[in-house]
Amino acid sequence: MAIEKGQKAPEFTLFNSEKNKVSLSDYKGKNLVILFFPQAFTGVCTTELCSVRDNLNVYTSLNADVVGISVDSIFTLAKFKEEQQYNFPLLSDFNKTVSQAYGSFYDEFVFEMKGVSRRAAFVVDKEGTVQYAEVLESAGDQPNFDAIKEVLGGLN
Repeated sequence: MAIEKGQKAPEFTLFNSEKNKVSLSDYKGKNLVILFFPQAFTGVCTTELCSVRDNLNVYTSLNADVVGISVDSIFTLAKFKEEQQYNFPLLSDFNKTVSQAYGSFYDEFVFEMKGVSRRAAFVVDKEGTVQYAEVLESAGDQPNFDAIKEVLGGLN
């Protein structure tokens, strides 16, 4: 079931690429952009996350942190983050529970891969309420970053 605007964001605790636990509750009091992406090192995912990396100051100026979540292992995400010099956390949903909780999950993806995060974007406000939810059908599409920034601007 997809998460919608106005709902409480499902709590999570995942390991980041530095092998530390990160929870949604760690961001209480800040706005958070959660980006689910299918797989590290793929073209569209790299393009998406690089655009966030290159514009992170915009999100920071809107009092927002950003995290990326995929079902990749922490080791894969660490290499991906290092190679692309991402300046925000990448979290491993290796057990696929968070992707499913947010309704951003492919039961079957390309090449018969089972259980991959669907590309999606969520804005969670300081109180933990979802203010923006976009789950994309096609992994080739990008989230609407202009809409995300507009929502963040309205939260400040």
